[in-house]
Amino acid sequence: MKAKASSIAQKLLNLYRQEHVIFGGWAAVNRVFVDEASDDVLRELRDLPTGKNLVRHIANLRSGKTPMDSIERELLPYGGMMDETVATVPLTAEEWAELESGINAFTTDQNGLNEIQQLNVVKKFGDQWLVAIRAALSERPDLLEKWSVINKTYRAYYLWKVASDMLSQPLSERARAQLQADMPEYETYLPMFGDAGNELLEKLRSFISTTKPDEGVGQDSPENI
Repeated sequence: MKAKASSIAQKLLNLYRQEHVIFGGWAAVNRVFVDEASDDVLRELRDLPTGKNLVRHIANLRSGKTPMDSIERELLPYGGMMDETVATVPLTAEEWAELESGINAFTTDQNGLNEIQQLNVVKKFGDQWLVAIRAALSERPDLLEKWSVINKTYRAYYLWKVASDMLSQPLSERARAQLQADMPEYETYLPMFGDAGNELLEKLRSFISTTKPDEGVGQDSPENI
């Protein structure tokens, strides 16, 4: 029971920290917090870094103090840094044209991601390009929906690489616990690669029960999703 509560607590904490790249934002993750934070999970959260803030946030949601699509500013992860909207940096007409053209031409494969990341309007935001463009598109729901596909594709390829790298080396107890906590995300994204993704997912599930590396399982990512 404790192991399950610990795994759920870590999953909720991951969602809390990653809200800025989750389509639907707080409205999406808050429902998960309220539904899955049992007393045992809350006890586990209190022992995790920044977990106490999440416990307070969940209490606010359940009491009605905080609306289900929001969070108190003082409880924002990373001190609110990821919530600072870069949309206040205006895009020029030329940048908007480049961005819209790039989004509309996007294909759900590695080449598509490479082309998006080579756009000047994307490169200007550096490592925070996913968050920045999402913020910039807040007034363009038509493009924001398409951007969510780009975000999911990026996340899928990222997790494929992480999973493939993980399978090629011994797994420490700490890494095993993290993998167990992250499995819901792998289970969400890896099936996007079809049979290859499902096969990798099964290897991850098996890998949790052993500390030995699986020789030769590191795989190049599929050409497309």
